[in-house]
Amino acid sequence: MTELVCFKAYDVRGRVPDELNEDVAYRIGRAYAATIRPRTVVVGHDIRLSSESIKAGLISGLLDSGSDVADIGLCGTEQIYHATFAGNYDGGIVVTASHNPKDYNGMKFVREAAKPVSGDTGLGDIKALAERNRFGPATVSRGICHQVDCSEQYVEHLLSYIDRGALAPLRIVVNAGNGGAGRVIDMLEPHLPFEFIKINHAADGNFPNGVPNPLLEENRAATSAAVKAGKAHLGIAWDGDFDRCFFFDERAHFIEGYYIVGMLAEVFLSKAHTEKSARIIHDPRLEWNTLDIVHQRGGTPVKCRIGHAFIKERMRLEDAIYGGEMSAHHYFRQFAYCDSGMIPWLLVAERLSKEDATLSQLVRERIAAYPVSGEINRHIADPAGAIGVIENALSKHAAGIDYVDGLSMEFGTWRFNVRRSNTEPVVRLNVESRGDYALMEEKRDLLLNMLEQS
Repeated sequence: MTELVCFKAYDVRGRVPDELNEDVAYRIGRAYAATIRPRTVVVGHDIRLSSESIKAGLISGLLDSGSDVADIGLCGTEQIYHATFAGNYDGGIVVTASHNPKDYNGMKFVREAAKPVSGDTGLGDIKALAERNRFGPATVSRGICHQVDCSEQYVEHLLSYIDRGALAPLRIVVNAGNGGAGRVIDMLEPHLPFEFIKINHAADGNFPNGVPNPLLEENRAATSAAVKAGKAHLGIAWDGDFDRCFFFDERAHFIEGYYIVGMLAEVFLSKAHTEKSARIIHDPRLEWNTLDIVHQRGGTPVKCRIGHAFIKERMRLEDAIYGGEMSAHHYFRQFAYCDSGMIPWLLVAERLSKEDATLSQLVRERIAAYPVSGEINRHIADPAGAIGVIENALSKHAAGIDYVDGLSMEFGTWRFNVRRSNTEPVVRLNVESRGDYALMEEKRDLLLNMLEQS
């Protein structure tokens, strides 16, 4: 039995064809059907060049297991979530590798009502069955695959989050990064008063302008330049499967996703004023700004392990109204507790319109109150050892320590989180302070030196 290294903590990602190919996809289809036992599964694929062939193998495995398939074609990850819960299907799978290099592909899985399938909720069973590869012949009653178009219902759902009558005619730069977001912007455009300045708009799996991952600083220049050139009110960029969106203010400055989490928490707590102590899920990497806003608005903050499957599970457990990760994943109760890269920017645009304010004005005080380092990645030979060195050196001075995900320490006026990535061989560091940028920089440099010396 050969281990399938493409299985990660909460999804599948691997290099094509040596780690993920049509045969592996077929086995995953058989294993998913055996584990989840769905009557009908929604399946779709992103814009990567290998996605259609990987999807074909996956569908074949599902059909040979007796499951029917509703194929929604080219889509983003959130469209699979929406189709699954809105269409009352028994499960959903999207073929995507999001922001990974273009020779990678992968899959994300949900069951009925778009409930996540992760290492704790069935993904390990799927992996074990796929590795064993003892499925026998196809069933006599082989499943049927049919094409389904859910785009109209999806657009209607997105628009339900905002008051269209309150929207101003904003000029907005939209950078799809040649991923799938451009198609959704085109579907939304007739319903909105915005003027869209579209760059890297056409879906192209060759990624002629680089793999779309605006979390990387080097990938932000095109959006910033377009905001300046177009004198736009707002800039938005997405990753390939557009389950994350990133914001640029009217000055073309990138806004850390951390501050958007706080802003959206405030939006939902304001809208949920009749719901006492509404719950907001957040991750442990950066948290003081979110905690401050949630407490001010009468909400209840709930800390959760990082990763879309874990956040969704906690969202359901707490019946949280909203959840956010500083990495630009945003989760919504009305969206079956799943993440969307389209709902956040619609809500931000609505707030800009209603308050007649710029994005820089809305986040200026929060950035000053809680300056952050931004996530810093380092390749470390011994990640566990390096984190242990930091813990041993600083724990005696810490006012608080937790291990919800990685190592978090608080020291009154500053705090940090350091953790191993779930998807890449790197250590990730985040540092924040209470209103003291110089202190944040000093402690950031201290921790980086400790990492690099270990």
